[in-house]
Amino acid sequence: MKRTKLFTVVAAAMLLGASAIWIPAAAQEGPKIFISVDMEGIGGIGTSKMTSSSGKDYARGRVLMTAEVNAVVEAIFSAGDAEILVNDSHGDMQNLLHTELDPRVTYIQGNIKPLGMVQGLDASFDAAIFIGYHARAGTENAFLAHTGSGSVKGLWLNGTEVGEGGLNATFAGALGVPVIMASGDATFARQFSELTGTRTVATKTAIGNQVAELIHPSRVLEMLRTATVEALQNLDSVGVYSTTRPVTVRMRFSSTTRADIVQAIPGMQRIDGYTVEIDVKTMNEAYPLIRLMYKYVSW
Repeated sequence: MKRTKLFTVVAAAMLLGASAIWIPAAAQEGPKIFISVDMEGIGGIGTSKMTSSSGKDYARGRVLMTAEVNAVVEAIFSAGDAEILVNDSHGDMQNLLHTELDPRVTYIQGNIKPLGMVQGLDASFDAAIFIGYHARAGTENAFLAHTGSGSVKGLWLNGTEVGEGGLNATFAGALGVPVIMASGDATFARQFSELTGTRTVATKTAIGNQVAELIHPSRVLEMLRTATVEALQNLDSVGVYSTTRPVTVRMRFSSTTRADIVQAIPGMQRIDGYTVEIDVKTMNEAYPLIRLMYKYVSW
């Protein structure tokens, strides 16, 4: 693990003729883990209404979402001490029942934050875990697949198409932080693993975009615990997914009007009626710009 702290204790006896110096072996701190939690890929969620605050069984979706976080947290602490930050990453980002989260974690709630799904993640973390994710926009047989919002039809970083998982993994990689485990429907799991090489857990199988064949939530929780323990056991050997700098961001929108509006951003180039492209220095610059274009530009 990256963060090792050496504690040296020196004791000197006050009595004449007696002295001692004790230097114990290096004490290893537990890992610092960032957890980003979306909702579409949570086990037991099989309709879009379960992911919307106004939808049928949304309350049950929140319970399922919270249980998955707690299962992963439990698995992390089963290996020893740890520091864990959980970031609610779905919709208005006020979905987790945070008073029912494991009290050993800290939690970010709310969606007016420049880094959205990766808010709070920095280079001090040893690893990241993504829970409840979904495939990128336009993916066939992927449950509720999209990228950011329905206004985005495609997102590319340096020529590689990514969804939310790929975007977030690229941001983490730019910080030197590996994503050691991710979960979501089977299509997301395959897509994300092919992109990053990350260990994944498939929580359901999509039937088209709106329907899913579900695995019972209790089985999903056990799979998440097992995958988390295995991921931590191999933490030192996990690679970091990253891209080169500068970063070329290309976004294809569903509306030509949105592409018109973002031309006001300095350096933005028009590729075609729906598609724009811009070069930025780092992922730290790219991420909030991407979020601005799909979320805060409205038409």
